[in-house]
Amino acid sequence: MTPEEKQKLIEQVYEKAAKYEYDYGCCPQCVLATLQETVGGIDDATIKAVHGLSGGGGLMAEGTCGALTGGLVALSAKYGRDRDKLDKGRYINNFKKCKELVERFRTEFGGVTCTQLQEQFTGRTYDMWKADEYKAFSDARGYKCADATGKVTQWVIEMTT
Repeated sequence: MTPEEKQKLIEQVYEKAAKYEYDYGCCPQCVLATLQETVGGIDDATIKAVHGLSGGGGLMAEGTCGALTGGLVALSAKYGRDRDKLDKGRYINNFKKCKELVERFRTEFGGVTCTQLQEQFTGRTYDMWKADEYKAFSDARGYKCADATGKVTQWVIEMTT
């Protein structure tokens, strides 16, 4: 892939992932679906498996941002340890890539948990299990979660191609 082709791909994945998140929600699925459609390496079962990780896990906002989680899953799909190699070492290169992504995300967005991002993006946190709170969060965040989703997808492309 030429540098020009890579740059075009980076722009394309941002737009696609951000639009998916803005239109449909579930940021980890949006990261992975975009990668599946553009560079491959992600199967449908993996996209399904991350559904419950949205909103910091179970929409509880206590865990890692779903967009970041999607990026970590994507990196692990490429660099992680296969099932038949559990006894073959830690595969530290994957941990290094994942650490790099987490650090970049923290620097860009001021935190890594859904709660931290809610505070950064809106100035407060929300109970996403209450319909009025979920709507308030959705209104207050605007395009910010979509932006995080798009950027994570770009960073994964930069780190894997």
